[in-house]
Amino acid sequence: MRNILTLHEAIAIVLLNMSDRKATFIEIANEIENRNFYPNRKGNISLAKQIKLRSAINSSPYLNTWFEVISDTEIRLI
Repeated sequence: MRNILTLHEAIAIVLLNMSDRKATFIEIANEIENRNFYPNRKGNISLAKQIKLRSAINSSPYLNTWFEVISDTEIRLI
């Protein structure tokens, strides 16, 4: 099965469904897996770690455009 969504799109959809549009990386990963939004992943990195790398590191193009870092474990959709 091919991924229909990119990872950052899947993250955004999950956060859109949160009442305050924020969640931990683990909560986001669990919801993405439950909804089967991103079934094909490469590498041996946990989904929660991939989410953090995609959304919260300084070199991410999605930081401060799509996502805001709340804490070491939590982000919010802008």
